[in-house]
Amino acid sequence: MKVLVTGAGIAGLTTAVALRRHGFDVDIHEATAGFRDTGTGLGLACNATAALAELGIDPTDGPTGSPLRRFSIHTPTGATVRELPIQRITAELNAPIVNIRRNDLIAVLRAAAPEVPIHWNSPLTGFRHDSAGVTATFGDGQTASGDVLIGADGIRSAVRAQLAGDEPLNEYGYVCWLAVIPYSHPSLTTGAARHYWGRGTRFGLIEIGGGQVYWWGTQSVGVAAARDWSGGKAGVAAVFAGWAPEVMEVIEQTPEEAIVVVPAQDRNFLSQWGDGRTTLIGDAAHPMLTSLSQGASSAIEDAVVLGHELAVAPNPITGLRNYEKARHDRTKRLVADSRRLSRLEQLRNPVAVRLRDLAIQYTPMSILRRQNMQPMRFRLPGEVSTVSR
Repeated sequence: MKVLVTGAGIAGLTTAVALRRHGFDVDIHEATAGFRDTGTGLGLACNATAALAELGIDPTDGPTGSPLRRFSIHTPTGATVRELPIQRITAELNAPIVNIRRNDLIAVLRAAAPEVPIHWNSPLTGFRHDSAGVTATFGDGQTASGDVLIGADGIRSAVRAQLAGDEPLNEYGYVCWLAVIPYSHPSLTTGAARHYWGRGTRFGLIEIGGGQVYWWGTQSVGVAAARDWSGGKAGVAAVFAGWAPEVMEVIEQTPEEAIVVVPAQDRNFLSQWGDGRTTLIGDAAHPMLTSLSQGASSAIEDAVVLGHELAVAPNPITGLRNYEKARHDRTKRLVADSRRLSRLEQLRNPVAVRLRDLAIQYTPMSILRRQNMQPMRFRLPGEVSTVSR
């Protein structure tokens, strides 16, 4: 089977690895000129690290990639609100949570299937499919044919646009700042992640290995300002003035050009991801807010399930529809739950914020543990082993 993949990000590269494990030929077409140095990090939840293990991939093999050992929520000034039993959770799920620089994960994925060709500067411009196969055309003048086309080209997917037509992005009125820099602090021990929750404003500080930390901040500023925020490093520092010393310090030590600015966005969930010999994966299929840390993790799951379903199906079209059916309910729930948690995190009303913080502080640990474990429970299909039981 010959599979065409659009997009050389986490979803596209994991798809290539999964398909190569089953013996399929894969070609990737990427719109950009090369791998982008995004300067951001991400968390791979237990479900993702277990899915990667099915592909023989260890995300800690690169320069960064630190298993999470401690996770705590704090007030803006640094007082501890609650610490969650992360090591107990990961032990019960039998897989680690790994925090990693995004580009290091990309490198690890690429190294797992180096033989797969990537055609750079090759944005999809259209495709057609029939009973014989699928043919795609690209902006660099290339035309490619195969048995299957996989849209792994992100929230602004060209494959999705042809399948679903014009769709508005959902915007939530808060901006996200992200950066990765060398940094150390006594409170940030190996494998630690610290979240600081304020009123409409939050900050995260995560140790990711290799002497690096990943930090992110958010502020509710309205849709227009989030989309076009241009306050620079000085604007970020002003937002977090008076917060915990380590928060102000890590911002101060971050070069202006290292700060990435992203508005909070997702899309409405599609009831149908594909048609004929085409389907979607990752952010192209189900873009979600970052609150559950499941964007990359769910894309990795997608890839493993897709590879399995194409391998066991009697024909490619059946395999694609079986993949979509297997992934539909879980990813729809993750998108919805990410939105709900995001609303809670970004609360601005002081009374509502106080009630939120009290709930975090006094909710029984058994309930908090169950709430945090639920998104990370996932059973891979067929003969592929279970992530958790």
